[in-house]
Amino acid sequence: MRAMQSTHRTRIVRDCSWLGCVLLLVLPQLSPAADTAPARPHITGLSHVALYVHDVDRSRAFYKDFLGFAEPFSLNDTNGNLRLTFIKINDRQYVELFPEKTPASDRLSHIALETDDAEAMRAYLASRGVKVPPKVPKGQIGNLNFNITDPDGHKVEIVQYEPDGWTVQHFGKDLPDTRIAARMSHAGIIVGDVPATLKFYCDILGFQEFWRGSRDGKNLNWINIRVPDGKDYLELMLYGKPPDLAALGGAHHICLEVSDVSKVTSTFATRHLPAGCKDVTPVRTGVNGKRQINCYDPDGTRVEVMEATTADGKPVPPSTAPPPKHPPAATP
Repeated sequence: MRAMQSTHRTRIVRDCSWLGCVLLLVLPQLSPAADTAPARPHITGLSHVALYVHDVDRSRAFYKDFLGFAEPFSLNDTNGNLRLTFIKINDRQYVELFPEKTPASDRLSHIALETDDAEAMRAYLASRGVKVPPKVPKGQIGNLNFNITDPDGHKVEIVQYEPDGWTVQHFGKDLPDTRIAARMSHAGIIVGDVPATLKFYCDILGFQEFWRGSRDGKNLNWINIRVPDGKDYLELMLYGKPPDLAALGGAHHICLEVSDVSKVTSTFATRHLPAGCKDVTPVRTGVNGKRQINCYDPDGTRVEVMEATTADGKPVPPSTAPPPKHPPAATP
């Protein structure tokens, strides 16, 4: 009898141990924290790039008369002075021009990403430790938006287009045949801390890296990361030594996608380039294998005009070069 009881106890202990192992595997999946963690809403594209400009009228001449885009609306401050104006690339993409706050400074104000749910994005980012406002305000043109900051200090606006907002109300309007391109494929921003930047944009925001480029094969110069739910992307412009003001104009850039840059060059030949702008560069094939030209607005911000596919139709393999090294911080 005692032997039978001992065997029975052993079986119970063994069965309980097995059940405990199963529960240990299952319980983490059923934890309240896992069930209630906010999911990331969609990020569908690059909404706009905002620039500070020294002379608004000269910048208007460049973006409207030379590049051929329309200016559907603008905003004034309480004193009646221009606060910003909107250059429309397509129904979902704009370049915003702000009168400069400080002369001879970085021209990039911010970049903006479109989401389908700004409030859900705010909650999600907060759950990932990103500093966000307590609520999502509605902007002056009727869209929901709020700002966050990336590891390099770039302001990133999160925007949701609302049905009664000016953006949606202007769908199908202000799209002249004079536009040299119908899409802004990417924006370029400078990046110093590559691991921190990739954690922010890829691990948290869900961007997907798809290409790396190097000019000389020794140091990495670019990392391209695509929005998680669309085709637009950011070009991370890597540096070892922080670029000076002149170099920033080429690094912080927008790219307009076209099917044939030679046709664009011919179009530019018929238009007046505003005074003070650098000459348009000749057509060349970039490190990524795509034909491109570059033009510059009156403040030196580069507008890259690039074909969508490589010149020979073959993809260029990504570079395996390491990111540039930064000089050690000065000791106090």
